Amino acid sequence: MKKFHVKRGDEVVVIAGSHKGKSGKILEVLPAKERARIEGVAMIKRHLKKSQEHQNGAIVEREGTVHISNLMLKAAHEKRAAKKPAAAKA
Repeated sequence: MKKFHVKRGDEVVVIAGSHKGKSGKILEVLPAKERARIEGVAMIKRHLKKSQEHQNGAIVEREGTVHISNLMLKAAHEKRAAKKPAAAKA
């Protein structure tokens, strides 16, 4: 099994990709694909067939996955942001 710099329950920030800047808690890590599901990030819509729970079927919105390499622990991200001089931010 691979070892990653983040684990389930960690607060993370997306540092690259289309969801850059968003943050949330890791709900699940998928080691085989090197991806993670983050609460409220990369939302996708899934279509559900008719069933006893959903009489007419449904469109459910849930979290997609983000590659592990695009994530950074929130504490480390804030520490890095605090280090930068004020002139460099502008």
